[in-house]
Amino acid sequence: MGKLESRNIEKYFKHDGKPLKTLDGIDLNVEDGEFVCIVGPSGCGKSTFLRITAGLEKPDGGEIFLDTKSVDTTGPNRIMVFQEGALFPWLNVRDNVEYGLKIAGIPVEERNKISNRYLDMMQLSQFATSYTYQLSTGMKQRVAIARALVMDPDVLLMDEPFAALDPQTRDLLLVEMQLIWQKTKKTIIFVTHNVSEAVMLGTRVLVFTHRPAKIKKEIKIDYRRPRVAEDENLLPYQQKILAELRPEVKK
Repeated sequence: MGKLESRNIEKYFKHDGKPLKTLDGIDLNVEDGEFVCIVGPSGCGKSTFLRITAGLEKPDGGEIFLDTKSVDTTGPNRIMVFQEGALFPWLNVRDNVEYGLKIAGIPVEERNKISNRYLDMMQLSQFATSYTYQLSTGMKQRVAIARALVMDPDVLLMDEPFAALDPQTRDLLLVEMQLIWQKTKKTIIFVTHNVSEAVMLGTRVLVFTHRPAKIKKEIKIDYRRPRVAEDENLLPYQQKILAELRPEVKK
């Protein structure tokens, strides 16, 4: 068993008064320090699986294990970063980043020390006293990632966090995300629609089938880092993933 394991995860939703199966027995083993990306057709259940892993939703079958212990509620050991940063607009950047630490009862001086590390890592130090409405979308996502990292979670769950960004900002953050992962050694599960993004980030990429989702294919990305979008040597990995993904999208 690895750091995080899902065993036979199933999920149903109601559709026109009838049960609609979304996840059909997802078995996944993630090792400590892995960066696993998940791609699949729109609506196949990628985000649902991530929310179940975070404890935000209950599965209708199966279990999630973290360090061999079954988990079914939210907790600071699994932190989720959403597509929209979900920041508090009435708090400045530092207070947003430190919010979880404050709730956990960490003293002010220690909170500041911890947050300073991640504000610096995310290039936010000079914006520490700014409010989120003063920031660009890309900067807001930096704040959301810093807020997650200060909690030192065992597993970082990321649900399309760069989907709303312009291409230039996204490509920059994709490189920075690799450097952060290498510095922190975090275990990361990252959901995306963008195959190029998955290849840049992942140690391996999982392709989900059309609903009800199963894991169709696992593709290991054995390539040097940091990876950049314009590197043509990444194209064979992208093509391999797309060959698995296209038939599912057409269903």
